[in-house]
Amino acid sequence: MSIVVGDQAPAFELSGPKGNVSLSELLKSSKKGVVVYFYPRANTPGCTTEACDFRDNLARLESYGYQVVGISPDPLSKLEKFAADHELPFLLLSDENHEVMSAYGAWGPKQNYGKTVIGTIRSTFVIDPKGKVVLAKSNVRAKGHVERLIKELELD
Repeated sequence: MSIVVGDQAPAFELSGPKGNVSLSELLKSSKKGVVVYFYPRANTPGCTTEACDFRDNLARLESYGYQVVGISPDPLSKLEKFAADHELPFLLLSDENHEVMSAYGAWGPKQNYGKTVIGTIRSTFVIDPKGKVVLAKSNVRAKGHVERLIKELELD
C-alpha cells in the first residue's frame, strides 16, 4: 500500500525514548504539520547524512510550524545512541514490527547493491494538522533531501 497526497495519514503509536507517541498527539502540538521520515538503520552513512540534514535544518522547519519525527526498525537503545552520537534534537521512534512502515508503503522490496531485498524504503511524508498527507516522497536520496523538501513545501 502506498500513501499519496490527499490520503488520510495512517494513525500510529510507537515507542520513543520518553514513552509512546501517537501521530494524533504530534498533530495536536504542531502548527503546520508533521514531517515523518522513514529511514533504514541508525548510524549508517546514508541515514546519518539524512538525520544530520534534518538536524541542521530543524530551526527552519520549526519556524514554519513543522515538527520532525524519524521512524526506523531499530530498537530504542540504538535510537537513543544515534540521537546522542549526532545530537539529534527531534523525535526518533521505533517500528521494530514494521507495521507503521508497511501502512505508509515504506517497507517492502527495494534494490540494494543490485539485489532485491525487503526492507525500509527511505520515504518522507508531510502531514497537515487534520491528518491529510500534503507531500509524499518515496525512494528519496539522503543527501540534499531536506533542501528539496523545503523547496517542494515552498518554504523559501
